[in-house]
Amino acid sequence: MQNGLLVGSRKGLLHFSQVGGAWALRGHHFKGVQVSATLAHGARWYVALRNGHFGPKLHASDDGGASWQELAVPALPSGDTDKPLDQIWTLALGGDGVLWAGCIPAGLFRSDDQGRSWQLVESLWRRPERSKWFGGGFDDAGIHSILIDPRDPSSLVLGISCGGVWRSRDAGQSWDKYSRGMWAAYMPPEGREDPDIQDPHRLAQCQAAPGVFWCQHHNGEFRSDDDLANWREIAPSTPLSSFGFAVAAHPHDPQTAWFVPAEVDQVRVPHEGDFYVLRTRDGGASFDKLQQGLPAAPAFHLIYRHALAVDDSGERLAMASTTGSLWVGEQQGEQWSRLSAELPPVYCLQFIP
Repeated sequence: MQNGLLVGSRKGLLHFSQVGGAWALRGHHFKGVQVSATLAHGARWYVALRNGHFGPKLHASDDGGASWQELAVPALPSGDTDKPLDQIWTLALGGDGVLWAGCIPAGLFRSDDQGRSWQLVESLWRRPERSKWFGGGFDDAGIHSILIDPRDPSSLVLGISCGGVWRSRDAGQSWDKYSRGMWAAYMPPEGREDPDIQDPHRLAQCQAAPGVFWCQHHNGEFRSDDDLANWREIAPSTPLSSFGFAVAAHPHDPQTAWFVPAEVDQVRVPHEGDFYVLRTRDGGASFDKLQQGLPAAPAFHLIYRHALAVDDSGERLAMASTTGSLWVGEQQGEQWSRLSAELPPVYCLQFIP
């Protein structure tokens, strides 16, 4: 199991690790600055900052946070938009060494030199469908999910709020839509299946079976087991709110995934204060309600898109909330323990060795 965590919060990057069975805070970097994305690959850490009127920033460390180097920041083409880059919302690294950044507004960027320079993926930026995209929780549409096929780093899948699911099989030179089966409750009946306005809050992919995908949508939970040809709405026997942000896919078992439901849009708290994680181990046919070790109702914890993670073994989870709590879940989330209830609001986290 992985025994380290990088936690991106409203007040900087927090580094937790487990030594001798006990978890503890080992480091605090970029104090006072909001972290919008993290990425760790071996000894190299990346952290994206949403630095108020100073604008987005990107830094990297090759020594576990002992020292940092400031990197270039992606830039939107002048004249194309009157809106500056708001934030780097997600980072992903392919097996070919290409670093990808998904941003708000919804620009996709690639770097072939570890973030020292960036190129806008023009083929996506110039898509005519962009005129129909709009913001979900933010004013502008944004790219929050970048899934790189473990078999082929030139195959990318994107989740865009609100712009649907897109795939490129040629490293971003061309794109196709893959939102078939999704529907949007916020649209009139004639537009609810429009692929260009779907709001997939988060996408996850099984690494051992890359043709299996999971989605927490604005108004439902979906699964594709045919390599995105179709999405199927999950209909569990356990009562489940259709709203939420986070989903995590088991890295080895294509039948297993986790969701953290909440009440819809205007509420954004657990339904009736009942805070829990849902796990399916049969492809979404049924769910286990996991809450041993989690706060009893009434609870007001909300888990954002990037604040639920599963480690490489598939046995340990972590999640953190907008109310500043951080938990680790053992035995696939059967037993949760709270590491802290005193953190700033958390936007993203990931396991590290």
